[in-house]
Amino acid sequence: MKAKVTATARYLPERVLTNFDLEKMVDTNNEWIRSRTGIETRHLVSEGEATSDMGTNIAMQLLEKTGKSPEDIDLILVATSTPDYLVCATAALIQNNIGAKNAWGFDIAAACSGFIYAMETGTKMVESGRYKNAIVIGADTMSSIIDYTDRNTCVIFGDGGGGVLLEQSDDEIGILDSILHTDGSGSQYLNVPAGGSAHPASKDTIENRMHYVHQDGKTVFKFAVKNMADVSKQILDQNNLTGDDLKLFIPHQANRRIIDAAAKRCGLAEDKVLININKYGNTTAGTIPIALDEAVETNRLQKGDLLLLAAFGGGFTWGSMLIRWGDA
Repeated sequence: MKAKVTATARYLPERVLTNFDLEKMVDTNNEWIRSRTGIETRHLVSEGEATSDMGTNIAMQLLEKTGKSPEDIDLILVATSTPDYLVCATAALIQNNIGAKNAWGFDIAAACSGFIYAMETGTKMVESGRYKNAIVIGADTMSSIIDYTDRNTCVIFGDGGGGVLLEQSDDEIGILDSILHTDGSGSQYLNVPAGGSAHPASKDTIENRMHYVHQDGKTVFKFAVKNMADVSKQILDQNNLTGDDLKLFIPHQANRRIIDAAAKRCGLAEDKVLININKYGNTTAGTIPIALDEAVETNRLQKGDLLLLAAFGGGFTWGSMLIRWGDA
């Protein structure tokens, strides 16, 4: 038994922040941002809008597209670095919001690799036969942890999310393989220093702006270029495939140069790579499921097509997933 994707969905907040808006906020300009990241615009939540609100919208779309009732759902997994609360799982809030009274769920924290981690978790649970389905969501409200006086980070991130419904499959359609990695020695290079048990909130942490994303951009870039490309090529090699066998490659949307390096390593032509970072920036766990829903909406995937997903993120975390597409 395999697990297959039977529906996709995405949610982008209405508010849009352009590079020209950022020119008025920090010492930067449109050309600098575009040339170094490929980003032109990003979406931001409205006041009072949280990660669970985005996730609820995504989950309701999945139910509508598949004709399922909330009571039909067995499991809800949410990949996020920006939960509504530190203690209560965002998955629990979404479960309550949609009325999925028979479902249980939890959050997965793997930064930008979170959606692939959540997909692997949901896949194994569905493959076990114990659960008929799972809603898997990747969503982040990055604006809640971004310092909009720091030009090194505020130009990169946006808010948004997407998700899929996983269900049982008795044929060769579905998730075929995955590779996941973690290296905690990289935790210092990309994180939010305060707010957890290591540095609880205090007057000092607030004054020192320690509740925002901090990153060593050069170190993260070097790590990402190598490891996302390596793990993409690795999963093809271990399945005796080449880039020619793929219909589509959906990489984490962090930086255009990182995406291009991974595509080149796999020998992929530009028309086989889905890139939307120009519109949305880096939505962290949301980038891949947002792009996946766009691919479905624009008919870039047909039944039987091979799809490759790949990501990297803070932790460090990185991974890839190979999917034989179905009827979603």
